[in-house]
Amino acid sequence: MRKAISIAAVILMLVLISGAWFVWQRNGAYGLNVLLRRGGSYWIDVAADDVRLSPAMRLALQPAIPAVAAGQSAWKDVEPGFEVSEIPVVAGSQEVDRLYLNRFDPAKFRFVARNQPNGARNIDQWEAALSSEGPGGTVLIVNGSYFGLKGEADTPLVSMGERLGPRDYDAKAGAWVANASGTHVVDLAGRDWRQVLDGAENAMVSYPLLVAEDGRDTVRAKSNWLANRTFIAEDRQGRIIVGSTRDAFFSLDRLAAFLLSAGLDIKTALNLDGGPIAGLSVRSRSYRLKHCARWEAQVTDGKVSLLQAARDVPWGMPVVLTVERR
Repeated sequence: MRKAISIAAVILMLVLISGAWFVWQRNGAYGLNVLLRRGGSYWIDVAADDVRLSPAMRLALQPAIPAVAAGQSAWKDVEPGFEVSEIPVVAGSQEVDRLYLNRFDPAKFRFVARNQPNGARNIDQWEAALSSEGPGGTVLIVNGSYFGLKGEADTPLVSMGERLGPRDYDAKAGAWVANASGTHVVDLAGRDWRQVLDGAENAMVSYPLLVAEDGRDTVRAKSNWLANRTFIAEDRQGRIIVGSTRDAFFSLDRLAAFLLSAGLDIKTALNLDGGPIAGLSVRSRSYRLKHCARWEAQVTDGKVSLLQAARDVPWGMPVVLTVERR
C-alpha cells in the first residue's frame, strides 16, 4: 500500500513538472504567473440570459439592443491640468453602464508606456511599484495595448525611449505618441507607423481606431463581442482623455458611436485592450478610484462564450499606460 502511494506521488509529481515545463515553453513566466495567481483562464458556453453574465451583458445580448444615451455628467477639477468625470450610459430611465473619464493637459502630465512581460503585477502591485506622491508621481494606471503569449508587447511600443514589440508590423489603426511636440492620438491611415513613432519618448500602437481625425466612427464591423473597455482619446483642444467602462455593455462599434454622441468633443479615439485585464487606478490628492474589470464574452453564430478564471482575483497587466506629473 505504501509503495503504491509512493508511486502515485511520483507520477503526480512528474505530471505537474511536465505541465509546468509545457506552460514555460509556450507562455514563459507569464503563463506560470497566470496559473499560480488565478488558476488559468478558460471559455465556457452560456445562454444569452445566463446569470453568470452581468445584467449589462444580458441586456446587450437581447435580439433588439436598446438605444443608449449619455446621462448627466460634469467635469471635476482634481488638480491643475487634471479633471475627472463619470458618464452614465442610460437606456430609457435605466443606467446600464458607466464611463470613468480622466482628462489631462499633456503640458502638465507625462504619458508612459510600460511592459512587464512576466505578468507578475496586477493593478494592486502596479500601484505599489509606482508612487503617486509629489512631482513625477503616477496619478493614473490603466491597461495598455495587446500582449503576446509570453506577456510581451504584441504591438509596436516605445517605453521611455526603448523600442519594444514587433519590428515588422502592419499598423493601419492608430497610436498614441508622446514626443517633443506633445502627446497625441494619431490616426495611422496613410501613415507609416515607424515614422510616427520615430523620436518618441513613449508610444503605443493599438486597434481599432474608434474615432478618426475627420470625426468619423471608423468601426464598421458590427459585433456582439462584449467586454470591459478602455480607450485613449484626444479632444479638439489637445487634451488627452483616458476612459474605462464599469461594465461590458459595449461592443466596439457601439462604443465608438457612443463616444461621438457623448459631447466630449473628441478628435481621435483609440481602443486599448479590454476584458478582465482592464484595470484602472486613479490616485490624486483629492480623488481615488480603483476599478478591477472582470467581463468578456464572444458571440459567434448565436453561441455565447464567457471568459472565466479559476480564482476571482485581479488579472496581471503586462502592458500598461501610466500618467505621471511632470
